[in-house]
Amino acid sequence: MKINLEIDCTPEEVRKFFGLPEVQPLQEAVLKEVQERMTANIKAMDAKAMIETWLPATLKGFEQLQQMFMARMGGGSGEKK
Repeated sequence: MKINLEIDCTPEEVRKFFGLPEVQPLQEAVLKEVQERMTANIKAMDAKAMIETWLPATLKGFEQLQQMFMARMGGGSGEKK
């Protein structure tokens, strides 16, 4: 015997039925606070400081890659392996 039961309701109705809390106002408040803090920090930083803060590993990795290529191009032409 197989029984199928379909319930057509919104996520809000399901949440209320199971007694789950309403978190949307809290989420909106937190996101608003995050946005305000990010905006304040971005306004306070100059472009160079912002890039150094957000991309330190990438920039250092690129510099190391560049140095490695330059070392191979300059010192590797006369060596046999």
